[in-house]
Amino acid sequence: MHLRAKTCCFTGHRSLSGEEKLKAAVRLRRVIEEQIKAGIVFYGAGGALGFDTLAAQTVLDMKKEYPQLRLILVLPCEDQTRGWRSEDIAVYEDIKRRSDKVVYVSRAYTPDCMHRRNRHLVDHSGTCICYLTRRSGGTAYTVDYARRKGLRIINMAEYI
Repeated sequence: MHLRAKTCCFTGHRSLSGEEKLKAAVRLRRVIEEQIKAGIVFYGAGGALGFDTLAAQTVLDMKKEYPQLRLILVLPCEDQTRGWRSEDIAVYEDIKRRSDKVVYVSRAYTPDCMHRRNRHLVDHSGTCICYLTRRSGGTAYTVDYARRKGLRIINMAEYI
C-alpha cells in the first residue's frame, strides 16, 4: 500500500458552535475508526483553531486504543498562534508536543503560507476528512483542491 493511501488529512472551519463540535466529535471518532480498518495510520492536521484542533485531539486520544496511529502537524509558519488567546495557544502547544511529527511550510508568515499548508496536506494524502458548510474560504478551497487531486472526501458536516 502506497504511503498516500495510508494517509488522511483534515480540513475544516475555524468556528464551530458548541453543538456542532459535540456532534462532530462523536462522528469523527467513528469515521477515523473506519479509516483505521481501511489501513490508514497517518493523520495530517493543519493546527488551526476549530475543526483542525478537534481532529488532532481526537487522533491523540485514539492513540491510547490504536497505538499505531501517527499525528503529523503541517503548520503554515512558526508564528501561527500570533494574536491567539492564551488558552488556545496552550491547547495548540499541547497538541504540538504530543504530535509524532511537525512540518512547517514557512518559517515566517507569508500571504500564501496557509494555502501552501493546505496543499501540502492534500498532496500527501489519499483521503480528506473535512467539516465544510460554506462554499467559499480556505476550507472550500482545500476540499475543492482535494477533489481535483482525486482524494476520497468525507464531509463531517453532512452527517450532522
